[in-house]
Amino acid sequence: MPDTTFFDPSHYVLIIKCPDTRGIVAAVSGYLNDNDISIVESNQFNDAQGDTFYVRVVFRQAGGRMPPMQILEEGFKPIAHRFSMEWKIHNLSVKPKVLIAVSKFGHCLYELLHRWRAGLLPVDIAAVVSNHEDMRSFVEWNGLTYVHLPITKDTKAEQEAQFLKLIDDHHVDLVVLARYMQILSDEMSRKLDGRCINIHHSFLPSFKGAKPYHQAHQRGVKIIGATAHYVTSDLDEGPIIEQDVQRVHHGHTPEQLVAIGQDIEARVLARAVTWHSERRVIINGSKTVVFS
Repeated sequence: MPDTTFFDPSHYVLIIKCPDTRGIVAAVSGYLNDNDISIVESNQFNDAQGDTFYVRVVFRQAGGRMPPMQILEEGFKPIAHRFSMEWKIHNLSVKPKVLIAVSKFGHCLYELLHRWRAGLLPVDIAAVVSNHEDMRSFVEWNGLTYVHLPITKDTKAEQEAQFLKLIDDHHVDLVVLARYMQILSDEMSRKLDGRCINIHHSFLPSFKGAKPYHQAHQRGVKIIGATAHYVTSDLDEGPIIEQDVQRVHHGHTPEQLVAIGQDIEARVLARAVTWHSERRVIINGSKTVVFS
């Protein structure tokens, strides 16, 4: 399980995805060293099946000769070209701007805002949007903007247009569906590709529709869990970021299963949002690489 690490404003993270070949780590570390930079943390992964190499390097200035970021990035371009890299440098002091969407169930929202208020969630929350009014008082008590966007079958396109305008107006980096009980259209899913995280219950077997935990109780499940993933046009089938499970038994009531399941959902979603915000997640086709 990745550890949550917080950095001072002088820390940056370099993310790289490229074809696997010899010399990548040496070239990257050599370039950083030549620019008076100290590597704080380094992780790499070789996807042998896809012949792809992934790198996450956290670094900071080691002396007075580190150039401004624009010059540092410009100087790295020949190396990136040599190894056919997809790459980006992020300033870890700049928190991603997040928009949270919720419906009537508040457990995931409560967990996110608790961690945010405690300084444990490295994000800047732009607003909370909902198709219901249930969470307004809690959100506004936390000093955040609450936007009510009601939706019906006939107004879905109009509501999503308002939703997308809100994202654009606030320059949102990440949308978090904290038990937002609406299925996004294919068009909206495409526009939010790689920057929208959803949470849902996950069972073996899978139970869809109303009261999934009650369905699970009727079938006598022994394990319940939750999955956080990026949203795609394939419902609940986007690249998985995090999952967790807990054993249950015949003595649990349906209401107890609901409580256990909601607790799992809340912590799984919070971990996924944290790791995304710390630039620990790289999308690898239909999967993800999550660095510790």
